[in-house]
Amino acid sequence: MNKKNSNAKTALIIGGSRGIGRTIALRLARSGFDIWLTYKSNHAAAKKVKAEVEKIGRACDTLSFDVSNYQETEAALEKKADEYAPYIVIYNTGITRDNLLVWMTKEEWDTVLSTNLDGFYNVMHFVLFPMLREKQGRIVVVSSASGQVGRAGQVNYSASKAGLIGAAKALALEVGKKNILVNVVAPGVIETDMIENLPKDKILPLIPLQRFGNPDDVASVVNFLCTEKHMYIHGQVIGINGGLAL
Repeated sequence: MNKKNSNAKTALIIGGSRGIGRTIALRLARSGFDIWLTYKSNHAAAKKVKAEVEKIGRACDTLSFDVSNYQETEAALEKKADEYAPYIVIYNTGITRDNLLVWMTKEEWDTVLSTNLDGFYNVMHFVLFPMLREKQGRIVVVSSASGQVGRAGQVNYSASKAGLIGAAKALALEVGKKNILVNVVAPGVIETDMIENLPKDKILPLIPLQRFGNPDDVASVVNFLCTEKHMYIHGQVIGINGGLAL
């Protein structure tokens, strides 16, 4: 059960050990995909997700590296992707270092941009050619409502997530003719560790659906974009925010 099924397609989940990434990994596993799950340092969380995926009956490889580091990304992905191109790539990594721009340090700016945006280049640089060679695939970038409308105190985060939207749209123009579909999902306020310190009582009245999202709300859309056979959605941004950003 833990061995790779040679007939199964593979989904590479960048940032798959917790929260939205974990839920996407499990949802795609239930849809029949073997999983390559990447994470930075939380070995216990990654090990738990691996066990959950294997319980579903799919294979799961875990890869620990820092996506902001080009050399680490190369070591983790180049040979692996060249030998067996993933059918799906989910770029889900993202960190925050919130501060008003007037007080924001260079380290707070650089850390967020290098992880959230530079990491996208690092990953795609090593997996894109194998996907082009296979002439098939689905790429889903997890951006944010903050990348669509901006948010005070998150100039760095908003810039990185808006940058991902632009990068995905441009990539869609480059690879669509090779039968690789590229789309973006932009979650709003989703119940994960990232929103623990947000003023939820002030945010909730701004959401027309009057509830925060959960990771399954995001995973269901990602799963649709990755599995639906009759697919003509390409280069689009799908907001998953309960109406917070229209």
